[in-house]
Amino acid sequence: MNDKIATARAKAASGERLTLEDALALYEDNDILFLAECARKAKEKKSGKKVYYTVNRHINLTNICSANCPLCAFQVEAGDKRGFTLEHEDIDRILADAQKVRNLSEIHIVSALHPDKPFEYYVEVVRRVKAALPAVDVKAFTPVEIVNFAKMTGKSIREVLVILQEAGLDSLPGGGAEILSDRVRQIICPKKATTAEWIETMKTAHSLGIRTNASIMYGHVETIRERLQHLFTLRDIQDETKGFQAFMLFPFHPGNTKLVEEQNLKRVGSWEDMKMMALSRLILDNIDHIKAFWIMLTMPIAQLALGFGADDLDGTIGEEKIIHAAGAKTNTGITRPVLEKMIRETGYEPVERDTFYHEIAEGQL
Repeated sequence: MNDKIATARAKAASGERLTLEDALALYEDNDILFLAECARKAKEKKSGKKVYYTVNRHINLTNICSANCPLCAFQVEAGDKRGFTLEHEDIDRILADAQKVRNLSEIHIVSALHPDKPFEYYVEVVRRVKAALPAVDVKAFTPVEIVNFAKMTGKSIREVLVILQEAGLDSLPGGGAEILSDRVRQIICPKKATTAEWIETMKTAHSLGIRTNASIMYGHVETIRERLQHLFTLRDIQDETKGFQAFMLFPFHPGNTKLVEEQNLKRVGSWEDMKMMALSRLILDNIDHIKAFWIMLTMPIAQLALGFGADDLDGTIGEEKIIHAAGAKTNTGITRPVLEKMIRETGYEPVERDTFYHEIAEGQL
């Protein structure tokens, strides 16, 4: 064992803040059981024996997109027969069903960059959700979408966020980060927000009191250094703003994407998933919650992730289209009892929460 690895292991075991070089050494060491032990300690220091989940509903407004990213299997160009766009009456029907869901705490809205839909369409979607479900958190639009709204309207990112906040927006999802390296973004999503634009959107949201998630999508064309540097960039933002409430890992699903043809990529394995889960928990010492997003990982691997530092299984979801377009084989929704059973089997205590990690007792909402 070289000195760098020995130093990094000592720091990880004692809970000391890691550097990028420490993280690279731990990655190289590849001792997954050691990483799991350290990550579990870090998780339990944050949230004890609790593992969180929420009752939420995903809405994907459209798959018609002007970005045409090689990364994405969800989007289609305008005129494609596979394209869809939900109109406001479609949203109303979804919300009528959502009103029947007990303890629904979050409506999660992410979509594509539609070439023709005006900003007011999206503002009205937020208004309708908030009017139909006033007690429910409206978590909508990734930084990539916010930057697109700013460009289409000529407004600043701050002005766009203020308008949406006044319409009822409560929080932002963490998607669109992929890897915060412009070298990588030029290959996988050249027309989407730059690294600087993604960071500006998150910092601006935090300054307005809009809490957000953060994410990473790994396992494509990034180097390991770029992958880990992404985590340290998020840690630096959190040191400054304290606005991230949770972090989630998205392993890249290459099915049906142009990157498969261009780069001959395959889905990374569960060993890599668990290694990244544990390293994320150790690096992101200032973000309280790490999600094991079962719809990406599969339910068995998400359950295993609870032993590698994750303390949240996200939610019931209801319906999801973006990840499934890239070949995910998981269900599109899951029930509360199944989530609770998954958590209890690991020796942890299931806790239902809202978007902001307020615990929900039976009968609330």
